[in-house]
Order: sequence, then C-alpha cells, then structure tokens
Amino acid sequence: MPKRLLPILLILALLLAACSQETLQTPTLEETPKPTATEEFTPIVQDESQEIVILSIEEDGYAHLFAYIPNQLPLTRLTNGDWDDIAPAPSPDGKRIAFASNRLGFWDLYLMDLASGELTRLTNTPEYEGAPSWSPDGSFLAYEAYHNDNLEIVVGSSDDPANGAIHLTASPAADHSPAWAPGGRQIAFISNGEVILADLDKTGDDRFQNLSNTPNAVESHPVWSPDGSKLAWASQSQNIGKSGIYGWDAARQLPAHWIGDGNLPAWNASGDRIITIVPAPNTNYILIYSLDGTILQPLTPFPYQVNNLAWADLLMPNSMPETFEQAAQFTPAPLWAPSGEPVTEGVTGRWSLVELPDVQAPQPQLHDLADEAFNALRERVQREVGWDALASLENAFVPITSDLDPGFGEDWLYTGRAFAINSLMANAGWMAAVREDFGAQTYWRLYLRTQLQDGSLGIPLHDPPWDLRARYNLDPQAYELGGTYSETPPGYWVDVTSLAAQYGWERVPALPNWHTYYRGARFTEFVLTGGLDWYSAMLQLYPPDVLVTPTKLLPPTLTPTRTPTATSTPTNTRTPRPTRTPTATRTPPNTPTPSNTPSPTPTPPTVVP
Repeated sequence: MPKRLLPILLILALLLAACSQETLQTPTLEETPKPTATEEFTPIVQDESQEIVILSIEEDGYAHLFAYIPNQLPLTRLTNGDWDDIAPAPSPDGKRIAFASNRLGFWDLYLMDLASGELTRLTNTPEYEGAPSWSPDGSFLAYEAYHNDNLEIVVGSSDDPANGAIHLTASPAADHSPAWAPGGRQIAFISNGEVILADLDKTGDDRFQNLSNTPNAVESHPVWSPDGSKLAWASQSQNIGKSGIYGWDAARQLPAHWIGDGNLPAWNASGDRIITIVPAPNTNYILIYSLDGTILQPLTPFPYQVNNLAWADLLMPNSMPETFEQAAQFTPAPLWAPSGEPVTEGVTGRWSLVELPDVQAPQPQLHDLADEAFNALRERVQREVGWDALASLENAFVPITSDLDPGFGEDWLYTGRAFAINSLMANAGWMAAVREDFGAQTYWRLYLRTQLQDGSLGIPLHDPPWDLRARYNLDPQAYELGGTYSETPPGYWVDVTSLAAQYGWERVPALPNWHTYYRGARFTEFVLTGGLDWYSAMLQLYPPDVLVTPTKLLPPTLTPTRTPTATSTPTNTRTPRPTRTPTATRTPPNTPTPSNTPSPTPTPPTVVP
C-alpha cells in the first residue's frame, strides 16, 4: 500500500469512529477528531487525457452538463432532461465527474463515469446536497448540505457520502462551495459571503481563517490551483474595491490581489491559466487569463447562463458512449413563440395591446408580441415556485397619458413590453433581491421563495440579499450605499431572473439615484426588447407625432379593454332666459323729448396681441 495513503485511511477510521451517533447530527468542535498530517498528494493523470472544461449551462429553463475545449471542441451536451444538473467536479484521476441533480425529485449527489456514461446515485435524502469537491486521493467528498434550515459543509466517503458524514461547520451563517486543497489538509469555503479556510489539523477556535475580510463585497466559488499554492475566487464589490477574480498566495499569506473581471474561475491542469465567465447584465462572455492578469483569449460571446464550471485533465473515450451521443444530438424546443398581427386599419407597423387573463394590475395588458412570452413564463414560474407569483403585478402596460415617477420618462412599461412584479412580496418574505454591479450600473437578481419547503422545489439561497430598506435605519453608511447586506434567509428559492432570461425577459438597471430613491432601484422590472430600442418600440404603439407633441393618445387594442361604462348623460341645464329689456316708456303728450340724452357706450373689447 502506498505510504501516502496510510494517513488518509487513518483519518477515515477516526472519522467513522466519531460517527457512532445519528449520521445527520452535527458534532461540536471539541468532538471533531484531530487528523494526522499527511504528505502533499499529487494526482497522477494519464498521458492520453485532455484539458476539458465542464460547464453547467441553462438553455431551456433547465441546467445541464456540457463539455468544451476552447478553440477546439464546441459545446457538447453530456446530459439532458426535464431536470437540473449542476456543480460538476472532475475526480483527481480524470475518469469520473461528481455533480448535483434533482432528476429524481430531490437534490442529490451523482457520479458520472466518463468511459461508459453510466450514472451512480451517491446520496438519497429529501434535503439538498450539492457542490461536491474531491479529496486529493479521491476517497472523500466535501459538499454543501441543507440541514436544520441552514447550509453546512459536510465531509463523507466518495462511495456513500451521507453515511457516516461529518459536519465541518455548524454556524448560523450559510456555509457553502467547499474546495478541498490538493495538499489534503485544508478546505476553503464561503460563509456569509466571506472566503474561509478550514485547517483540518486543528480543532480549536483557530481552525477557521477569514481570507477575504470584505464586509462590502460578496465572495463566491473558491478554487485551488492544481499544486495547492494559490486559491482563486470571485468577488462582487459594492462600489468599494474591484469586482472580479482574486488570487491568494497560500505560501506568502498576503492579502488577495485582483486578477481581472469575471466570475466562476477555474484553473487549467498546469496551474498557469484561469478560465472564467465574464458576466454582463443580460449575457455572458468567456475569457482566459494568465496569472498576472494578461488576457490570453479575447472576450468571446457566451449567450448562456452558466451556473458552474471546472477545467481539468479528463480521460474521454475515443468513441462517445451512447448516452453522450443521444444527449449531444438533442435540441430543445423553443419555450414560446410570438403570435399576433399588426393593426391594419389605416396604419403600418402598428401593434395592439392584449389583455392578460386573470392578472391584477393597473393596466393588465401587454404588447401583442409579448403576451405569449409572459404567459409562458407565468406558467413556468407557477410550476417551479408552486404558486402564481405573476398573477399580481405592480405594473404592466402604462399608457402614455399616465405619468410615472421622476426618472421614468422613457421606461419600458410605456411600450407594453415590460412588467414589474409586485414588490410587496419582498416585505412579506416571499421575494429576495441580490445586488449585482456592472461598472457604474446596478442590477438585481430576483429570487422567489417556493411554496413547498421539503426540497422538491427550488434550491437554498447562497448569496446574502441586499436590504434596500436598511437605508432608513439611521445608519449613514447604509444610507449612502442604498442599503446593506442582510442575513441569508433560510428555505428553498427559485432564481426568477435566470428563469425569465430563458423566455427572453431581461432585467433593467437601477436609476443612478437609487441609493436615495427607493423606487429608482427598479428591482422587480423585466423587459422583452425584441431587439428594439425604446423609441422604436414606442412607434409600434403610437404615431411619431405623439412622441414629440404634448397631445397624448392611447394605442389601439384588439381585445376588449376596461372601457369606462356609459354613464347617464346629464340633462340639459336650464338656459337662463334673456333679461327683459325695458321698453320705452310712453311719453306724455305735449311733453318735449330731450334731444341730447347720452346713450350708453359699450366697452371696447380687449385686444389680445
């Protein structure tokens, strides 16, 4: 038996000995066995392996696994179905991929064999398990699990992770996204938006070290370089510092340095490059950096929502297994299709409004080319969330005769191509908004709480939401920032921003003054531009002269709208009778009539220049 495996087996024996109680119980810090030190483990990868990027991508409302080699292998689908496959983690030997999936109704861990395409279910619990990370020798998995209304880091054997699992964390904060160091003695993870390093050789209060220390930023997705000398992660800063990819030198223990823009970093097998997704408000790009931040591959458009990615040496078979071939040939059907005809009565290129059935809103109408997308999204949200969240809207179409708040003069609600979810759901705890800054603009990622909280719908929330109402707490800093981070709420949630994007609905940026103007945040508004700018979209409803003159008209409507009911016409008011002109009095006979009686002179009309 190799000498370097003996300490690993000893650790396993100690861990199993400490798990004589119920497997899901969390041991206290004092009960955690102290592991013995081991040599640095370097996995041996066969020569015929290839550097392949494995991604989890959303393209039809579901997330699936894809293989990709920059400039060589186009996106190749590995899984498909009416479920989600996320968080791929290649094994150290390059032969298997661990990932999380809800394909059987609940979130469990699975193992994919690359040679055969066969899947093995590793966990079978109603609670959520996800984000697996391999120990260097492939014997253990660290993963995130939702227990007692909180995300925790759990460690278990790679064959049966839930059996005899040990909780690495037991804090009230959300702990997730573990990354096992190649040396085997450390695990990095995210706790309440901070990068935490757990030393497995310690059991006291000094076991955990905060590597980021950024209260005004949210960190995510830590990943180790193959030799374990560096740790990279993504950071979303709120106007303090830079957002993007950061690198931390494990040997020098210096503060992390900024590498470049991006999210979801992944190292290549040599440890000299980082591939990342550069997010934009409503699209993504793929980019490769050297360690000094030099861009090795220009920004490449990547019009998919990427949940996770990994870059590793993998042993792919010469001929693809049948399951992979079937998945690669699958093409998802469109989620919706527009249906409608322009108005033909004397106008060209003009469209009407359509009533939204069973929707409560001031004007429950949308553009005739947008209502199908809304109805399809509404049905999907109801299925994924478990309740009809889009049945009550804060706004849909707004007539040009109505004035919105200051700053909303060219809002997309006027075009009939936008809607705003009822923001009161945030006050009731059914909606949460995560802040995302892109340059000087602020956008929001909206989450809806699922009706069923048994693990069959949604996923636990990982990032702390932004509390917009904290600006009213008399805290000067919170007022200047327009709020502050709140604690990550418990429960299962659905990313409605990501889901809406699959149906063509884009989010809109907050107004520049949103820090001091609550409604300027616009965190509930979505728009279906159809490739148009605002003015062109308005011309589909109104003639050009309406947009440049103060005269305002309503757009045509094909379906019956809320036409005001006819009221009784008031009867004609009584016209005042003309005043009686006094008749000339009879002049007494033989009485001379005055000859110079002055007649009344009318006042001349005022001439208005």
